[in-house]
Amino acid sequence: MVVTKSHVPNPGFPPLSTSFLEQVANPLVLSALQQLTQPLAADAFAVACSGGVDSAMLALHAVVWARKQGKTLHFFHVHHGLQQRAEGWVDHVHELALFLGVPCHTVRVQVDLTQGDGLESAARTARYQAFTQLSQLTGVKHIFLGHHLDDQAETVLLRLLRGAGVTGMGAMAPMMQRDGIHYLRPLLTIPRAKLIAVAEQFAAQSHWKPVWDPTNLQDDYTRGALRDRIVPHLNERWRGWQHVLSRHAQQSQEIAELLDEIAEDDLAALDVDAASQSFDLARWRQLKPTRQALVLRHWLAKQGQKMPTQARLNDMLRQLRELHALGFDRQMRIKHGDVYVCCRRGRVFLHFDTSVS
Repeated sequence: MVVTKSHVPNPGFPPLSTSFLEQVANPLVLSALQQLTQPLAADAFAVACSGGVDSAMLALHAVVWARKQGKTLHFFHVHHGLQQRAEGWVDHVHELALFLGVPCHTVRVQVDLTQGDGLESAARTARYQAFTQLSQLTGVKHIFLGHHLDDQAETVLLRLLRGAGVTGMGAMAPMMQRDGIHYLRPLLTIPRAKLIAVAEQFAAQSHWKPVWDPTNLQDDYTRGALRDRIVPHLNERWRGWQHVLSRHAQQSQEIAELLDEIAEDDLAALDVDAASQSFDLARWRQLKPTRQALVLRHWLAKQGQKMPTQARLNDMLRQLRELHALGFDRQMRIKHGDVYVCCRRGRVFLHFDTSVS
């Protein structure tokens, strides 16, 4: 990945005034930005801007917020190279940045489709890798993402259909960390309709219009199929369903936070070795079955491992329980992704090689 385009504001092209931007901005969005960022001490932020309605209107509001707060702001644009029309989106985003007087940086990525996770997942992975590169280029460690209320509700639906547990049903968090970068989602309580209204008013006065990505409604993509087939019926029969599912996500996040605290307390009582992160099997066996599963998932997550499927988790639990019943003279090794969950001499640990010495 390389930065293919980068510019700073042009002194000969004065940006749109703050007063003009405030006239078209939605106060609810400005308030959401202020509320989310208030606890943060950072002086520099970036907006992940694709050029679509959601990210472009987030960018507009972020400019107003940054000017009032005295913050430095950048735009980050990722060109996935998956559509021919996206070639023009690069210039379109940089044009918006010139209108708003903000430095803008574009990275072109190569989406890796060999991992078997599907196009949407592969593109998301490439996008976060690009953000990491742009963060290193600019020194910015806080990036705004344009996910809004409708996105959040759709995510809850998709995770429900995929059988996600309580933590998964929490959907998208307002703040998250990944590879040392803080990602911020200030729009999770804002309906997309409000962003569209701002975009229409902005276009009427500036003649800059957001781009339209046709894949958003393509049936080939999971989220596109949801928007094309299911969302119209929900909108017709259950008005306000997005707010209901958003509240469900928030409640799930609160429950997940409580479960994390319980799991952390349980893990701390398992005589965890600081160097190997191994824990004592006998003490784990004293927990109730539900807490055994909870602390095992928590232990894996703390070591950067993906969550096991329910079938894989059940197999881990069964083998750990049977191993203890048969005594510590036996060894156990369960494949999980690129690692093995092992037990030796009553200690459960992860082994990162293909064999156990």
